[in-house]
Amino acid sequence: MKTAAILSLFAASATAFAPAPSSKATTAVSYSSELDNMIGATVEVGGKPWDPLNVSDYIPADYARKCELANGRSAMLATVGYVFPKWFGAFEGTVSVDDPIAAIGQADLQWWAQFVIFCGTIEAYKYRMELEGKTSTGGEGEPAIDWMRMYPEDPAERKVMQEKELKNGRLAMLGIAGFVSAHFAPAALPIGPGF
Repeated sequence: MKTAAILSLFAASATAFAPAPSSKATTAVSYSSELDNMIGATVEVGGKPWDPLNVSDYIPADYARKCELANGRSAMLATVGYVFPKWFGAFEGTVSVDDPIAAIGQADLQWWAQFVIFCGTIEAYKYRMELEGKTSTGGEGEPAIDWMRMYPEDPAERKVMQEKELKNGRLAMLGIAGFVSAHFAPAALPIGPGF
């Protein structure tokens, strides 16, 4: 009885190493047709719209792009805010550390209130300008916020500018995620000392 059990165990484990039957199924990336005309299908994503989770099936693609740009812009500012005190030091004030995560808790409540009101004011202004036909995501039309008049008039130059902003935003989102991950799990990521 023991011999039969051992032999059946060996036979079962040997089938684990047998090659699996291969199927000739093809995989195709499914994405919404709204993504075809959007900026961002560049060489980094294979020249095709990149939507691996099929988010565009559930929310409008232009809304997702607005969210991506807003998060990318916030991540670019967060990356600068994370790196600046490490290399150049903090400004005078109540924050006494160069650790950005600890500095969040040291900032005064008044500062946070002013920051939230400032961000809300900018968002309300952008929203009002979008209702008037301006754009906060580039594309067609006059930009909602361009106080320095740096946004190009030429459509080809606008496309280049939009791709740059999108790529830098995506990189900044990955960068700030890496900085924060390295803060909470030291030596888990290949980031230099002090980050």
